[in-house]
Amino acid sequence: MKNMNAKTRLTFTRLLSLTVFSVLSMNCLATQTNHKQVEEGAKQYLITQLADNTQDTSIDVSIVKIDDRINIPDCPTGFEYNASQEALSQSYISVRVSCRNNEWYLFTSGQVTRTKEIVVTQGAISPGTVLTSSNLSLAKVDVRRLRHTAFTELEALIGARMKRRVTDGQAIQSNMLCFVCKGDRITITAEVAGMEVKTAGIAQQDGVVGDNIKVINASSQKAVIARVASPEEVVIHL
Repeated sequence: MKNMNAKTRLTFTRLLSLTVFSVLSMNCLATQTNHKQVEEGAKQYLITQLADNTQDTSIDVSIVKIDDRINIPDCPTGFEYNASQEALSQSYISVRVSCRNNEWYLFTSGQVTRTKEIVVTQGAISPGTVLTSSNLSLAKVDVRRLRHTAFTELEALIGARMKRRVTDGQAIQSNMLCFVCKGDRITITAEVAGMEVKTAGIAQQDGVVGDNIKVINASSQKAVIARVASPEEVVIHL
């Protein structure tokens, strides 16, 4: 009889331990699921919020892992996410996560990488080199590395000259080159009432296509401001 009672107690103890373990395991699993749900929700929220501002820029979001010790309750109505407009322009964005069913909330953060396909150098290039399709290529570049206007089309840079030495794979930016360089002899085209008048000129400033630069009319020796149209021509609208 004593052996029977001992065996019964042992069986009961094992069943109780198994039940407690199962409950703890289920709670732990629920907690992990909520953590993953919040992390994935914050990621999708940021991707959605940043999509309208990307244009031709690719967005990659990495959410900081939430500490497993933090309790995240169930939220039947769904977690809500919010970040300020100022924060959305940063590389590290703080996101507030909350639930309408209770007063619970926490802050998590995501690291945002913005890349853009732009023109880069193919091989090292020396100052004065005229750019051609053979020394240019396209590559994805982190936009945080860009301080000046970059170029997205190879054809847009053909004929420009480098002003400085650059290394292989370096992003080409507007401050590195000139389509018309100071001292160049160029053609000044004046557009008057649908007619074009051309004359020779000398550039007094460096400029890329679209820039307005100072040039000297070689005939009259007068200085004018003209828009760079190509490596050989500037245009004045009269």
